[in-house]
Amino acid sequence: MSGEFKILVRKFGPFEKIVSLFWEQFAAKTGCNLKLDAVPLDLPDLHSAILAGDFDAAHVNTDWLAQCWQEKCLQDLTPYIGKEPPQDYPGGWDNALLKLQTFHDGVAGVPFHDGPECLIYRKDLFESPKEKEDFRMLTGRELKPPETWEDFMVVAEFFNRPEENLWGTLFALFPDGHNNIFDFALQVLSRGGVLEKNGRVMLHTPEAREAMAFYRKLVQSPVLHPKSRELESIGACWTFARGEVAMMVNWFGFAAMCETVEGSRVKGRVDICAVPHAGDFMSPVSLNVYYTWSVSAKSRNKQTAYDFIRHCVTRENDKLLPFMGAIGCRKSTWTDAEVNAVIPYYNRMEEIHRYASTLPRTPRWHGVSQVMDRLVMEVVGTEKPIEGILKDAQARSDVLIGENG
Repeated sequence: MSGEFKILVRKFGPFEKIVSLFWEQFAAKTGCNLKLDAVPLDLPDLHSAILAGDFDAAHVNTDWLAQCWQEKCLQDLTPYIGKEPPQDYPGGWDNALLKLQTFHDGVAGVPFHDGPECLIYRKDLFESPKEKEDFRMLTGRELKPPETWEDFMVVAEFFNRPEENLWGTLFALFPDGHNNIFDFALQVLSRGGVLEKNGRVMLHTPEAREAMAFYRKLVQSPVLHPKSRELESIGACWTFARGEVAMMVNWFGFAAMCETVEGSRVKGRVDICAVPHAGDFMSPVSLNVYYTWSVSAKSRNKQTAYDFIRHCVTRENDKLLPFMGAIGCRKSTWTDAEVNAVIPYYNRMEEIHRYASTLPRTPRWHGVSQVMDRLVMEVVGTEKPIEGILKDAQARSDVLIGENG
């Protein structure tokens, strides 16, 4: 067999290195002489390329799986799994990482990269005796990672020191149909709200009004890193890794990345905890979005693609991911002693998954996410009444779901 094997890769240095390494391993092990054509793409382009189907294997964000499955651009892996399942499948993975790619008529992928949302913070700042004393003198309270959004604002203001190139926090506000949606979801969930009810995406709710009023205040405050509006999630991670931010709400994987990637200035000085919540809502919340390895329905190399995926998700290779800047999905990786020696909070993954929510699973999510993206950008970029923004977004979302759902 000769020719090319095309993999669509989420554009991110660690992911690109992982794909190259695993392909080298696979070719050496199997004698496959297909030439790797790894195509790194930003999220909007990756989404479009997956739907077009011109690839063999791809990193597929779980936000897109329902649409991809409905449009039949992904291969059902059920027959392949039935004949030669991945090592330890399915018991080697938490059920939270198997649900979104499993449909009533097939399986759309195998977990590749995971890491739910959490509060990531500079423990060296929070544990500093001087910072503790200064905070106590200023506020009369103990300095600790904030449990509520009100505390979050207080702590962000305390650590906001532009003259030291240190800001209280940052949010990835670049409008790419992802980061703003995740922020909206967490703000709503952390107030006891819901994102979906009886098949309807819920945008115009009391919790959403409260959430967006707070979010507007937070984003427009001076505690926010000044480049937040230019940053997507990866850029936000690098800003934190350079030591420019005291704390941020972001993906677990970016906390782990700070411990392993070259250039991180906060290695050994990072910790995580639950996302803050509203004062009267005490349950911990998180959001789980992950990537799968998936195969194109149009691929002429389906068996090779599946064999490659099986190779990528072995216990040994999954354990490599945290050391390369990605996040292993297996339960064995979460509890591995060597992994936890480098990333000491890795064993909390199981706990976070127990209370993590997921986004609504609808084939029209891409369109709905654009509505939500516009909603958040209007909240943070204008002074329009929030009630009107939410009402308009709900109407547009209802049209999308109602006409196409």
